[in-house]
Amino acid sequence: MNAPSNATYRTISTQRFAGALGAEVVGVDLSQPLSDDVLAEIRAALLDNQVIVFRNQTLTPEQQLAFARRWGEIHLHPFMQGMPDYPEILEVIKTPEDKKNFGGSWHTDQMFSPQPALGTMLYALEVPSAGGDTLFTNQYLAYETLSDGMKAMIAGLRTVCVGDNFKQHGGMSRAQRYDREMTHMKVKDPGNVQTTSVHPLVRTHPETGRKVLYIGGHVQHFEGMTDAESEPLIAFLKQHSIRPEFTARVRWESGTLTFWDNRCTQHFAINDYPAETRIMRRITICGDTPF
Repeated sequence: MNAPSNATYRTISTQRFAGALGAEVVGVDLSQPLSDDVLAEIRAALLDNQVIVFRNQTLTPEQQLAFARRWGEIHLHPFMQGMPDYPEILEVIKTPEDKKNFGGSWHTDQMFSPQPALGTMLYALEVPSAGGDTLFTNQYLAYETLSDGMKAMIAGLRTVCVGDNFKQHGGMSRAQRYDREMTHMKVKDPGNVQTTSVHPLVRTHPETGRKVLYIGGHVQHFEGMTDAESEPLIAFLKQHSIRPEFTARVRWESGTLTFWDNRCTQHFAINDYPAETRIMRRITICGDTPF
């Protein structure tokens, strides 16, 4: 198993914060234009660690967008409305009046899209006095620790991934759930945007070449199988993929920006701050077709 290392870089430094994945990046001010050399080392740090954290950042929406655009086109969420002046940015808000939080289940972003997100940048504006952390899990390790027999069995399987998963929410749509439980998160009609897609269960990361168990909350069933036939194996793989030894936990502070690689991680936003407010700005980078 390959764990992240405290690699030596020329322009930045990193310090990992868990055995399985995750590192803090030191020596970078994201509000300033970055040279190609610095950006290349940040990309290397992301590939090495899957989740990278930048502390003590002071970013306007324009500055966060400028950093995000260095990685590719911005992905617009098909179901969620962006900020009025910055539609590429999704403001993630939970107040004491909200029962549910956004992202409060294990998933990888935009898995239901034909070309799921490369990565997500989440910037903390206001955080609770305690709680509101985000968990991450290493999907390389989830695949590599499977038995040879299981790897052989799942090698050709493909999953049907659904954006508005009525099955898992008692028949309620996103709009119905969010209207009832999240007063500040506004759903939009996706229109003709494709929100159900089929992907390989075992994915190859396009930059590292490593195999990934590509599973998450958007998976509904295997292609060519019924829900009932698919459910036992999907349930096993979902549970296996979040074993504690595969995970890391990011504790937020105001001014923290966390950037994660959706191609080889899942994440889970913990809803453990019922009497407090948490406000974040999220930008998602377009990805490619899984293979």
